[in-house]
Amino acid sequence: MSLVVRPITAADAPRLVGLFEAVGSTCYCRYLHFAGDKNDWLARTALEPEQNRRELEDGLATGTEDVRGLVAEEGGRIVGWAKLTRSTEVPKAYAQRYYVGLPVLREDREGTLLLGCFLVDPAFRRKGVSRALVRGALAEAARRGARAVEALPRALPPPARDEELWTGTIGALESEGFLRVGGDDNYPVLRASLVAAEPR
Repeated sequence: MSLVVRPITAADAPRLVGLFEAVGSTCYCRYLHFAGDKNDWLARTALEPEQNRRELEDGLATGTEDVRGLVAEEGGRIVGWAKLTRSTEVPKAYAQRYYVGLPVLREDREGTLLLGCFLVDPAFRRKGVSRALVRGALAEAARRGARAVEALPRALPPPARDEELWTGTIGALESEGFLRVGGDDNYPVLRASLVAAEPR
């Protein structure tokens, strides 16, 4: 498999939307930026998914931080996606009860990126796409001058459905150098420390 992992661009919007549609995901990676509660979110994804899609498309067109991430491409087809954004841009991720008050998350958040919102084409699952996205994210984070990348995966008992692993798999993250630095067994905080580099 000749997989290429690279940062998302505005030109990728139609193919990325196609990946979400092929998987049947109506979130379009907008949950962490949605201001309503869980019931409001369920209503949005069920009744107004076009708003989520439009926010994703608009963000890609204008290059906003909330849509930064990486795509995995195979033969011109986008088969994987992962969000990679500044942790300060997604306070909702850290406001969940599993993470509030954790000492490891009280430190300065500047220079830390959050990796999450994984999506892989069903035909390409269990073929190393997630690991490739993690590896690419670390390289991109170093290029951006980040000092650390965090992930908030869930430890789910088997058989976990692929759709439940949208925050990444612990195995893929740990295999690429992420370490558990806090949280509990079911909701760990994983972090990869980087040598800060000058962003280009």
